[in-house]
Amino acid sequence: MVKLILLGLLAGAFFSSTFILNELMSAAGGHWFWSASMRYVFMLLIVTAIIAMQHGFDRIKELMTIFCQHWVFWCITGSIGFGVFYTGICYAADHVAGWVVAATFMFTVVTSLLVLVAFGQRFDKKFIAYALLVFVGVAMVNVSEGMHAASALDANAASMKDMLLYGALPALIAAFSYPIGNQLVWQVSYNNRKQRADLLSSQDGHTSQNDMHEDTNALITEAPVLSMDTNYTADDSLNVNHTSPPASASFLQTLIARIPAIETNLLQNAFNKVWLMTLGSLPFWLLLGLIIRPDMPDTSQLFNTLLVALLAGVGATSIFLYAREKAETSSEVAGVDATQASEVIFALIGGMLLLNNSIPPAMGLLGIGLIIVGLILFAKDG
Repeated sequence: MVKLILLGLLAGAFFSSTFILNELMSAAGGHWFWSASMRYVFMLLIVTAIIAMQHGFDRIKELMTIFCQHWVFWCITGSIGFGVFYTGICYAADHVAGWVVAATFMFTVVTSLLVLVAFGQRFDKKFIAYALLVFVGVAMVNVSEGMHAASALDANAASMKDMLLYGALPALIAAFSYPIGNQLVWQVSYNNRKQRADLLSSQDGHTSQNDMHEDTNALITEAPVLSMDTNYTADDSLNVNHTSPPASASFLQTLIARIPAIETNLLQNAFNKVWLMTLGSLPFWLLLGLIIRPDMPDTSQLFNTLLVALLAGVGATSIFLYAREKAETSSEVAGVDATQASEVIFALIGGMLLLNNSIPPAMGLLGIGLIIVGLILFAKDG
């Protein structure tokens, strides 16, 4: 679990570059649409090159086949997990300071748990308490910086109403969209593993108990079994005999049950998943661009967006998805998700080093301390 937390923290450090560079691009006058959309254009080119160098262009053809067979799923997943998510981040950065975006987006620590519950997961209540502890720390950082900005009497500072409407609300929407997109991808991987396990269990005399145990171990990654049993726990994910949700299943569970089981091992690779989600997000960006019709970006904005694509889009996303893939229980998944709270810490440090931001007041430092304590508790009890 400690290794997973460290990987999550590393991803958080790379993710924090998003908030710093977006603030720089906003101050330079570049339109937020290009900061958002061009990141994923660059990501697609970069990840395509990485996959081609590692496995050849035949791998790209295989991924394209997977995309075409399930293009509706990948377009929905990419639009939510990448499109809506990063639109909210960049739109917020165009109206308020980067620290506001980073701090508000950290509500994803709580929304990740809500998404896991919605997908049928159950875990110890103490992890909910840890997530809330982390979020309280993030909220304290947010409030302390807001009070500091108000006391500075900066004429250019956004009003509290504008901060909430144009900064907090879009970042809050992003905080829900990102874990939803991630969970949809893992549901596909789980469905595939569950389908294979069901097939093995039906082969009389050909599968030993040890073989079944080895195969079902892989099912724990996020393993949202769509059961209405109120006594369901994370360990119940080893039961692979569920074939469909019960007749009394909710509308949400019915939608989850319709997520396809893509029969491939390629989704075990983080780069492949990033590639599929990025390609799926392109129709969203095209439609959004046709609606907004922004002015063309300048060279500096394109360069900064390329940096964001490399650091946050490719580096951070791949590391984060890899860490979640290695998580074997819902508690470990929640712990990895909670490391996203470290982004606000790295964003504050980066702001002080690169943007000459002042050191946070006492309340902000206390909030950072609570975030660190929450992450340690996740690592200790995960």
